[in-house]
Amino acid sequence: MKKTVARLLSLTVCAGMLTACGGGNSSAPASSGAADSGASASGASGAVYYLNFKPEADDAWQALAKAYTEETGVPVTVVTAASNTYEQQLMSEMAKSTPPTLFQVNGPVGLSNWKDYCYDLTGTDVMGELASESFALKDGDQILAIPYVNESYGIITNKTLLAKAGYAVEDIDSFDDLKKVAEDITTRKNELGFAAFSSAGMDGSSNWRYQTHLANMPIYFEYQDKGVGVSETIEGKYLDNYKAIFDLYINNSTCEPAALAGKTGDDSRNEFLAGEAVFYQNGSWEYSNLVGEGKPFTDDDLAMIPIYIGVGDEANQGLCDGTENYWCVNGAAKEEDIQATLDFMYWCVTSETGTKAMADDMGFVIPFKGAQESPNLFVRQDAAYSAAGKTPISWAFLTIPSQTWKDELASVLTAYAAGTGSWDDVKTQFVDGWASEYAALNG
Repeated sequence: MKKTVARLLSLTVCAGMLTACGGGNSSAPASSGAADSGASASGASGAVYYLNFKPEADDAWQALAKAYTEETGVPVTVVTAASNTYEQQLMSEMAKSTPPTLFQVNGPVGLSNWKDYCYDLTGTDVMGELASESFALKDGDQILAIPYVNESYGIITNKTLLAKAGYAVEDIDSFDDLKKVAEDITTRKNELGFAAFSSAGMDGSSNWRYQTHLANMPIYFEYQDKGVGVSETIEGKYLDNYKAIFDLYINNSTCEPAALAGKTGDDSRNEFLAGEAVFYQNGSWEYSNLVGEGKPFTDDDLAMIPIYIGVGDEANQGLCDGTENYWCVNGAAKEEDIQATLDFMYWCVTSETGTKAMADDMGFVIPFKGAQESPNLFVRQDAAYSAAGKTPISWAFLTIPSQTWKDELASVLTAYAAGTGSWDDVKTQFVDGWASEYAALNG
């Protein structure tokens, strides 16, 4: 029997709150309420209500939903959660009389919250289009979630500015190289007219880049040493390396470290767009915000390089690869809405309209058999790294025990940057906070 939404709403700690991957745009929901179920103009029954996680893809999803409705007559409503609010909005929407029929979780930890609401996708047409069953998330023999995009992140680099500073991306293949270049740019900042890094904004629209994506680096390398994929404790072996890269960001930036608490994701992006910084940590999802009509860059201007922290074989390190975007179908929805949702998902990943929109408009690499090649520069560069034999860094942050852990880490990182806290506070949250959160949620 399904658990009630009320039980979820009563939880004081919600594990696996979704990271704002690509959530730098603090957009409000694009629309409100789900489409009413019922017969469509074409005679098909059911309706689709998709609660979308990715603000930067909202326009594209709205257009794709409209195209599907025009083609099939089936009503599709897309609501997009604002940055860093997905889990809260999902809980709220699930309590309504017309809850989402299609939603997402960020991986195994996120699925643990919602598995009792997930329809078993075993044997469905959309599951049959997945490039490998190994990509899916299971609970026992049931397939409860499937990824719809693979992404990568690293340090986006303005090659034109880098050249003005006397360097090329080929000069950077280690932390020491990155440090040398960044600090040299800082010493000549007034002369050059730009900084090394755009601001490491620590408000909610930006801090996920550091309390999750950057935190991935010490977690990943500790897991590699232990030969594990998840752990109830973190020793913090590589936290000095985490400090080194964070210090490099905040001390060679467009602003003073104390100002980062008020800097947003938009601030960081806009600084990079304005040519005020050479480096900008973000992911492949940012491509459409940087290149295209009305944007200042072409593919020739940009590159994405790995996040180096001085660990391992850095010359053979690739970008950070993975996904935290898994589709789930609401098994508590009406039968006709479940089928309508499955049909919509299948159309998205098989039709020319759907696959072209996901590749071209959203910049996605979809893990389905009918995927079209993405024009996204960063996607192509990621593939080139892999083709050259470089080792991608997997998304170990999917095993972070809770959003509470991330929020507390962001708080102490912000205080550290402002000079009102110490790095020992960061270490304590990273290590002790991890153990206590893991125990609280898994005890």
